Amino acid sequence: PATRSVAASPLIGRQAPAIAAERLMGGRFDLAQQRGGFVVVNFFATWCVPCIKEHPELVEFSRAEGPDGATIVSVVYDDDPDDVRQFFDDNGGDWPVVIDTDGRIALSYGVSGVPESYLVAPDGTVVTKLIGGVTADDLGQVLADARELIG
Repeated sequence: PATRSVAASPLIGRQAPAIAAERLMGGRFDLAQQRGGFVVVNFFATWCVPCIKEHPELVEFSRAEGPDGATIVSVVYDDDPDDVRQFFDDNGGDWPVVIDTDGRIALSYGVSGVPESYLVAPDGTVVTKLIGGVTADDLGQVLADARELIG
């Protein structure tokens, strides 16, 4: 169950730290522009075995939620952009991927290891922190619980 993945974080109930960065495939991503919808902020790396195992679950979650569900943004954690580009080409995932070039995004979220994910509510506050690999069902349940909580 998802409860095994849920972790405490001082960010819960606070505004999510800013993410304004270059997208791997070009352009910029700004978390502030995602207000009004849920966002899953996922920290990952291609060298991380649990991240690799989790990736198809994120793809499934993204497909299940559709354009009106939660947006995913992947934040690359200490990895080579070319490796990440190849990973997404090989494994799918059409959501924004941003490069954390100096590690500041991970630091602002208090990431201690990957994978870690944060659910950000439509008002920009952090609702949940998830550590370790998640499943599409876990994410769906966390999202459903957050929707119910927020009303």
